[in-house]
Amino acid sequence: MENKKQRILIEQEIHDCNYNKARDEKICELEILKQSIEEKKKQAQDYYDQLLRLKADFENYIRRSEKEKKDYLEWGKEKILLKQISIDDVLRQALKSAKLGNNIESIVLGLEMISKEFSKMLKEEGVKEIECDKFDPNICEALEYIGSEEEDGKILEVYQKGYKMNEKLIRAAKVKVAKNNKENIVGNEK
Repeated sequence: MENKKQRILIEQEIHDCNYNKARDEKICELEILKQSIEEKKKQAQDYYDQLLRLKADFENYIRRSEKEKKDYLEWGKEKILLKQISIDDVLRQALKSAKLGNNIESIVLGLEMISKEFSKMLKEEGVKEIECDKFDPNICEALEYIGSEEEDGKILEVYQKGYKMNEKLIRAAKVKVAKNNKENIVGNEK
């Protein structure tokens, strides 16, 4: 019996030892998990702080960009207005000359100066006149079609010139277009 008691005691000790060992392992795992959670919380807080800084930086960037855009637009207006003031100076000179002189030649000369000055300003801004002899609906707007002996689609008169800026149409030419009566008659006979 004594052997049996010893064996039970040994088994009890082994069991207690295993239980303590398992408990210690679980406690150790719990500590590791707590440390991991703390690290993740700290990392999450760092990410959140970075996000707040990025948000503030982006808002500042937007404000700065809007201000720069406004400044550029103002600078562009100023640049154009200075050129128009120059044209106004030429116009005033022409008016003064027209008031002093009785000949029409001085008025024509003044108007030519104004036209040249204005054309120069447009050219400096990258604006080009559209040259077209034949009607093209991509760059012309036909205000009138006239029966004519000319070939069909030939531009007879330009009411308003068309303009492109950097190869982009900014105003279509307003034109009078020939409609050849002979071609229409021949076309109807076929």
